[in-house]
Formats: sequence, C-alpha cells, structure tokens
Amino acid sequence: MNIHIHASFLPHDDPEAALAFYRDTLGFEVRNDVGYEGMRWITVGPADQPATSIVLTPPLADPGITDDERRMIVEMMAKGTYAGIVLATADLDATFAKLQAGDAEVVQEPTDQPYGVRDCAFRDPAGNLIRIEEVRPAP
Repeated sequence: MNIHIHASFLPHDDPEAALAFYRDTLGFEVRNDVGYEGMRWITVGPADQPATSIVLTPPLADPGITDDERRMIVEMMAKGTYAGIVLATADLDATFAKLQAGDAEVVQEPTDQPYGVRDCAFRDPAGNLIRIEEVRPAP
C-alpha cells in the first residue's frame, strides 16, 4: 500500500492575513483560492512539494456543528488551542530569523527538546500553532 499525505486543514478567520503569513512569510505558493457565499478556502504548500498542501479553511463553514460548537471554536482559536501543524527545515536558525523578521508571533525560540528534536514555534494570524522542527538530510 502506498499512501501519502495530500492535504491537511487549518482554520483561518482572515483570508488576507492568512495569505500574507503562508505566502509572504513562509514562502508557500498559493495553489487554489476559492470563494463561496462570503467564505474563502485557500490552498498553499511548498513549491518543491506539489503533492502536499495545507487548506486554509473558514472554521465555521461546517453545517453539521451547533451554535455552541461554533462559539467554542472561536474561543479556542482566540487562545491558539484549536489547531496546529509541524513543519520541518534543514536550517532552523535561519528559518526562525526570517519568520521573526516577518512579524510572526513567536511562541518559542529554537530549543533542544528533551525528546530529541530541535524546534521553535509561532502562531499564524488565526492563532494556529506552527511548530518548525530542524531535520537534517540523510547522509
């Protein structure tokens, strides 16, 4: 069986701020930008990984959630506890410096974790936690 990750979803509450962060700060390419009834779904991803995408989605668009659940999602997004993703880079210090210069909200500076990785963390404009791990290429 050959299964790979095609897309993951992160909520956004401001499509222009999401575009500025994912396209301009992280350097991802925009693959799709679809509007429907006042909402926008934006698909982004690294240019060198065309088969893997992040879909930035309006979190309240799901018709199957209740009003209480909608309120909870808005509260969790505001606290930064609703969603997140882990990215990887070969040069964590340079990536951190670029993101910090781009005014991304720093949660954690580059740190050697006790579980064996070196990483840092930011929040995107919607409050999603973006962890970036340093990954060395295989020899």
